[in-house]
Amino acid sequence: MAVYACIELRELWPRGSDIREGLKTWHFILGLSVFVLVWFRLAARWRAPLLSPTPGWTRWPAAVGHAALYGLMIAMPLLGWLTLSAEGDPIPFFGLALPPRVAPDEGLADQVQTLHQTLGGVGYWLIGLHAAAALFHHHVLRDASPPRMLPGGR
Repeated sequence: MAVYACIELRELWPRGSDIREGLKTWHFILGLSVFVLVWFRLAARWRAPLLSPTPGWTRWPAAVGHAALYGLMIAMPLLGWLTLSAEGDPIPFFGLALPPRVAPDEGLADQVQTLHQTLGGVGYWLIGLHAAAALFHHHVLRDASPPRMLPGGR
């Protein structure tokens, strides 16, 4: 959520201001951090899959939703990295400048940025649906899914 917050809050400050540029930089850094951390999360999930005690009809929507969320957490940082690369901008990551993935190309930058922004909007819906599903499990099905999502909740 911090990735989204940084990019949305930047609109409160004028273009070129230090705060706006700082929020954009943190958006890039946090987005790339998500990309790194999602692989650890996927490895943990493959090592110890979640076994759902919920009814069978909820399993396929959960699988589709989780796949979409993981896909988003992988695709979005890569698209952001490609956008910055195609714009010829540095790719900041905790004091490092990551190598560009493509040569500067404004046309490509515009296309990839449009896709990045579109998927960002899709991400709001996925996050909302995930939260709604958790509330549904907790209040309607009254199962153990929401507490299982917390650390140590297995």
